[in-house]
Amino acid sequence: MSQSKTDRVTVPPMDEYNQKLVSYLHPSDWVNPQPASSYNLVVIGAGTAGLIVAAGAAGLGAKVALIEKHLMGGDCLNVGCVPSKSLIRSSRTVGDIWNAHKFGVHLSNNPEVDFPAVMERMRRIRSGISDVDSVERYQHQLGVDVFLGSGSFTSNSTIEVAGQTLRFKKAVIATGARARQPQIPGLQEAGYLTNETVFNLTERPQRLAVIGAGAIGCELAQAFRRLGSEVVLLHKNAHILDKEDADAATIVQQVFLREGIQLILESQIERVEQTNAGKVVYYQSQNQEASVIVDQIIVSVGRSPNVEGLNLESVSVEYDTQKGVFVNDNLQTTNPRIYAAGDICMKYKFTHAADFAARMVIQNTLFFGRKKLSALTIPWCTYTDPEIARVGMGDREIQAQGIDVDTFLIPFDKVDRAIIDGEEEGFVKINVKKGSDKILGATIVARHAGEMINTITLAMVNNIGLGKIASTIHPYPTQAEAIRKAGDAYNRTRLTPFVKNLFNKWLAWTR
Repeated sequence: MSQSKTDRVTVPPMDEYNQKLVSYLHPSDWVNPQPASSYNLVVIGAGTAGLIVAAGAAGLGAKVALIEKHLMGGDCLNVGCVPSKSLIRSSRTVGDIWNAHKFGVHLSNNPEVDFPAVMERMRRIRSGISDVDSVERYQHQLGVDVFLGSGSFTSNSTIEVAGQTLRFKKAVIATGARARQPQIPGLQEAGYLTNETVFNLTERPQRLAVIGAGAIGCELAQAFRRLGSEVVLLHKNAHILDKEDADAATIVQQVFLREGIQLILESQIERVEQTNAGKVVYYQSQNQEASVIVDQIIVSVGRSPNVEGLNLESVSVEYDTQKGVFVNDNLQTTNPRIYAAGDICMKYKFTHAADFAARMVIQNTLFFGRKKLSALTIPWCTYTDPEIARVGMGDREIQAQGIDVDTFLIPFDKVDRAIIDGEEEGFVKINVKKGSDKILGATIVARHAGEMINTITLAMVNNIGLGKIASTIHPYPTQAEAIRKAGDAYNRTRLTPFVKNLFNKWLAWTR
């Protein structure tokens, strides 16, 4: 074993849960192993993509090394899916209390939120599941050589990490992305949070500004509003979630306004200043200059790929500091021995997209496979309340490509279970190729849209048409019945006047 110990990593606050987290994901007493003479695969980055490539390849008998400079588990476990959805779950409880009167239950409209307890619950959950991604598990149970430290290419067949040289036949870059830092004068000096630091909070900010109304910004804005913060959401465009279906985004925007989130749209942040009264955000909106004073600022304006320090130039791997590493449809970089997967190279920066891209990389690197990224059908979900889930082509993509479609829209105020649940705001919208039942894409707006979209994704992947969904029995009453109702609506279009006339003649003849 090498005697090179790893650098110490801390995650504020270093309570029992974060101590446990770090002990699993970047233990301070970890000693990197002695490198093998050669590896079938060396993977840089132990987020979702890197972990799955490493575990899957090792499980097939390959000799694999995995390099991670910070925390195993990457964004999803540490600063993304797991902590954010934990906060969202707590905030949904508040939303239920706000709406309890609709169901004949009268509670205080101002429930007491124990914010430190909410954050402690998040840390407890995160640390409790972190052992699955632990250094110990990957090294001793899965047979992966784990090296903690920064990896850098030194040749077409070698990578250096913590003073050691790893030789590889193939390599995979899975270093992910980080929160983008906007160039706003005074922001750095005043201080701000991103999704990478907001979960370190132990005290609730009374006044909170969120810059950026994409998925992450909107999820955090609604969660903190429900947890008791006064929230102002600033966005450069005319409405929130502008990459989503416009009708879907409108529903969420109306919910935000109803819940007391202040929206400042079509705004340009001019500067930020730290004062005794708080952080002052100066902005311009609709040709008017104004400002707002807050205690904390969350910045959510996109992601930047982690390409620095890899020495990619030395191995002829082309990249862009905004777009990341360039790959072909097989996830192969411009160096045929080096592949990439996950947020470092992909348009869709989702955990589940990285998961399935990693599976492709295993096949393409170890078995001369030709699996294509473009063949994947990738759903996604924004976890506001209600959620917006999508799969396939949206309205904008369809219009841009000039594809003729038939659209079937079922509003939830026509679905019994949604009415019972008091969740009539929302819909299922399914686009099919005109003249057929081939599903091209769908959008669902519902409290559990992320669960419901799977039915449509399954149908698309297996080339099951909307008409066949109509013949699938759904339990009554469920909100997922809306999907079946869309199938019924499609089948009714097949009853053309000519078919109806033939059917009527048949009925008359059989009387």
